[in-house]
Amino acid sequence: MNEQLLEPQSDNRMEETAEKRRLKLRNPLKGLRGKKKRWLLLLVVIALAGGAVTVRLLSKPQTASAVTSYQEEEISQRDIVNSLSSSGTLQPADSYTVSTLVSGEILSDTFEEGDLVEEGQLLYTLDSSDASTSQSQARNSYAQAQKSYSQAVKAKYPTADLTGTVSEVYVKNGDTVNAGTELLTIVGDNNLYINFLFTYADTSDFYVGQTATIFINGMAGTITGTVTAVSSGSTASDTGKMITTVRVKAQNPGLVTSAYTASAVIGSYSSYGNVSIEMGESSTITAETSGKVTGMNWLAGDAISSGDQICTITGDSVDNQIDNAQLSLDNAQTSLENAQEKLEDYQITAPISGTVVTKTAKAGDKIEGGSTGTLCTIYDLSYLEMTMNIDELDIGKVEVGQTVEITADAVEGQTYTGVVTKVSVAGTTTGGITTYPVTVRIDETDGLLPGMNVDAEIVLEQESGVLAVPSAAVNRGNTVLITADSPSAVNALDQEAPEGYVYVEVEVGISDESYTQILSGLQEGDKVAYLPTSSGGEMGMAMTMMPGGMSGGMASGGMPSGGMSGGPGGRGGM
Repeated sequence: MNEQLLEPQSDNRMEETAEKRRLKLRNPLKGLRGKKKRWLLLLVVIALAGGAVTVRLLSKPQTASAVTSYQEEEISQRDIVNSLSSSGTLQPADSYTVSTLVSGEILSDTFEEGDLVEEGQLLYTLDSSDASTSQSQARNSYAQAQKSYSQAVKAKYPTADLTGTVSEVYVKNGDTVNAGTELLTIVGDNNLYINFLFTYADTSDFYVGQTATIFINGMAGTITGTVTAVSSGSTASDTGKMITTVRVKAQNPGLVTSAYTASAVIGSYSSYGNVSIEMGESSTITAETSGKVTGMNWLAGDAISSGDQICTITGDSVDNQIDNAQLSLDNAQTSLENAQEKLEDYQITAPISGTVVTKTAKAGDKIEGGSTGTLCTIYDLSYLEMTMNIDELDIGKVEVGQTVEITADAVEGQTYTGVVTKVSVAGTTTGGITTYPVTVRIDETDGLLPGMNVDAEIVLEQESGVLAVPSAAVNRGNTVLITADSPSAVNALDQEAPEGYVYVEVEVGISDESYTQILSGLQEGDKVAYLPTSSGGEMGMAMTMMPGGMSGGMASGGMPSGGMSGGPGGRGGM
């Protein structure tokens, strides 16, 4: 297609033409109202804009080569990386400022600035003499409260303190008792122990294991016992008679108590007089509070073990005693725990593992607790983190696990690799634009330090050795202007194009800031054409007179149809 060249015109002619157009454009507005007037006004504005362009074109002679100066570039293979970029400041993996809530003198410290410390490691010891005294007092109070509570419970639920046999029961269910009332008696074993006296007998007449026949006063018959001990010599009685003592053990037939007396025959000797009977170890259980007896199920002769519950004593008095004792115990326990925690505050340990970056207190210093009680600061430098602020239009492309390339001005020539560990949904809106924080972790940090400023780039897509053209060469509708002698010109579209060029349809892939991948529609040897950007960085505009009217093309696309185009992945187009 031949290009139409514009003839130079005089300034007078241009002014006359412009004035005529202005007069013509004023008249149609007369008498119009409402929507029709506004639509016509819009058309007038468009016409005025077209007239202004015409005036500028007519004011200076232009050649065809100046109007349609396309930049040509042969298609080539390139590496394309589609990425998102942001800047940020490096932070340690974790940090902690160690402080104390208590006041006192620092007795010792165990580290220096720059040292590595482990979580739980003792850092400082403070003077805790006052706290130790308070803890001791709290411990004593707790022990007393425990004892009082145990006694209150035992008063309601009296228990056996001896393993043996129930010998007597003094109360029954429903009885009302007071503190000190006897409940029952327990004997430790079922044996009787009796010391018999013999006159006119020598100690050699008796021996351990000898059989003894025992007569219990008030009971019919006899029981058999065994000699367990013989006195070492005879002693004189009040009457002057020589007496030998022989100790005998016999099994209690079940009804004998210490109220009975007995005599015995051992060998050919009869004992002198009647002597008292000793029972085995015994215990009488008494009530320790007032109330009504329930659950008393013991009978004389029953075997019983230490700790067995004897009965339950019910009543408001005993229940109140338990409640009050429980409350006192709880309060004492709380006081003891508080005292222990306060004492622990005087032993200051590392809350995290890391490097001590500052040490503001040392042994011998007196420190005040609270906000001013700062002792040191620890950084966990096992890895570093940074935060990227990603635009709302791009945040959907970011995922946990994506690789991030990081550079720092402080470390020239070094590129570090990070990984996305968190994509936050809590955005921040400024000036109508919302960004979302993305956390990036860097494990290999040689040369990097917390506080350094870095640039980060998240690689979204990348292709190596693919056919690519300048992104400015791709027009809306995925068409590309190529020279008419390019191999792919055989697939030219039926669309008007500048002389020496044709349009072809292409399939595009990923793009970076400058180039777009071509999946199909072009081949090596093709030469694309596009309007270059202006020196100011904005898209240049060229006006070309085409058959049928005036057209404009943006530098990013070179469309002759008057539309504006943007490369794939752009924020938007008109």
